[in-house]
Amino acid sequence: MNITVNPELLAYIDPLTQEENQALERSLLAEGCRDALVLWGQTLVDGHNRYRICSQHGIAFETIQNQHFTSIDDVHLWMIEQHLGRRSVSDFQRGVLALRKKAILNTRLKPVLSESESPEPVELTSQSPATSPAKASREEVAKEARISSNTVSQIEKIQKTATPELVAAVKAGTISINAAASVASLPVEAQVTAVAGGKKELQQAARNVRQAKAVERTQPESNEGLIARLRQSISVLTAENAELKAELKKQQQLDANAND
Repeated sequence: MNITVNPELLAYIDPLTQEENQALERSLLAEGCRDALVLWGQTLVDGHNRYRICSQHGIAFETIQNQHFTSIDDVHLWMIEQHLGRRSVSDFQRGVLALRKKAILNTRLKPVLSESESPEPVELTSQSPATSPAKASREEVAKEARISSNTVSQIEKIQKTATPELVAAVKAGTISINAAASVASLPVEAQVTAVAGGKKELQQAARNVRQAKAVERTQPESNEGLIARLRQSISVLTAENAELKAELKKQQQLDANAND
């Protein structure tokens, strides 16, 4: 049968490292493809790396259809849950995946939340009703990712303000999540320079940021500083609002396409 590789699904999960790809290739060549590829119709959902390597070497493989998918969001949620259960996924990757799951579930809940006056947080699981009038809390995201809520907060900051170079450094393990969240508060040029300087430069940049914040906490805040901080808060809230509107618009478009 024809198998379609959706670029969006291919890029949804971080690619294998060179070492991981080589190990998978050796395993497939020695033992064959033991696990079936998961399809949604003709679209490949799980097994992109196995499919690529098997196609390159002419290795036989089997496929299985998942009959429970009704939308691309269902596919995304399934992919996220599969990867969250794997031991090889780093804390940063698990946090990012759990936050993606939170965004999808909360987008689905928006119509119901608008009618509910006092929504209560619920567990972030696939068994939670999609129409329940509740939002996934940061604590539930942390529980899902098996990390602390403080780490989730740091990952959110990295996603919002870190440069691609700094994000790549976190993924590579060059810098910790905690230190990266500190460096992410620096201007873009300073972040890029710190990453270019390597691990020691990144660690020093994080220490400098923490020391500067410690000094700020011991000194009275000036009117100018207060105004600047308020403006920054407004800017962050405006960006979050725009992001939520974009997510809602995307979901509405997907729903409209599904009904065509």
